[in-house]
Amino acid sequence: MIGCTCDTCQSTDPRDRRLRASMFLEVPGRARLLVDTSTDLRQQALTHGLHQLDAVLFTHAHADHILGLDDLRRFNVAQGGGVPCYADAATWAIIRRTFSYAFDDGPREGGGIPQIETHEISGPFSVAGVAVTPVPLLHGRMPMLGFRFGDFAYLTDCSAVPEPSWPLLAGVRTLVVDALRRRRHPTHFSIDEALEVVARVAPGRALLTHMCHDLPHAATSADLPQGVELAYDGLVLDVTVDLR
Repeated sequence: MIGCTCDTCQSTDPRDRRLRASMFLEVPGRARLLVDTSTDLRQQALTHGLHQLDAVLFTHAHADHILGLDDLRRFNVAQGGGVPCYADAATWAIIRRTFSYAFDDGPREGGGIPQIETHEISGPFSVAGVAVTPVPLLHGRMPMLGFRFGDFAYLTDCSAVPEPSWPLLAGVRTLVVDALRRRRHPTHFSIDEALEVVARVAPGRALLTHMCHDLPHAATSADLPQGVELAYDGLVLDVTVDLR
């Protein structure tokens, strides 16, 4: 955190060096999907060698999850075309307003614009041959989406799982779920609340994400129950997806 001298922010443990939350799913030789264009997308792409994207999926339109959208321009050049992007109607409304220059029909001057192909999420879909199940969640009072890919589910930035969404998580074996800090928060799960989600889903492996600096990696990990761990930047998971 800018200007912070707490133990976590000054830690030499690389797992305490956290960029904004995002996720990249790769099915070798078939699909490369990015969840959210975080504010740190350029640095994340350079660090982890991301060169191509078959699609971007947006969970919601908060700044830390969409403000890297302009960096899709580099993928446009590398791939020779637009990047398909998927979001619900409310998220598209904010993205269009925030990046109006990318959607306006009027004359443009100066630098380029990101070329994106817009797709509205209204239910399960497939992209690049990968089946995707949107999981409606609440981020405070704001509806947003998690995503399920086969036996893997990614639920960032949430504070509640609506009752109709629980069946969508049945059979998940690897779960990534939001856990901001130990204390309760109005728009994010606390650790205890996230552990309640883990207990109800009962995956074989659960990872907590979107932590703030209240949660040093090593000390927090030591307190977690078996089968639950903190995620960290650069973590690689092997999961099984459904192909179409």
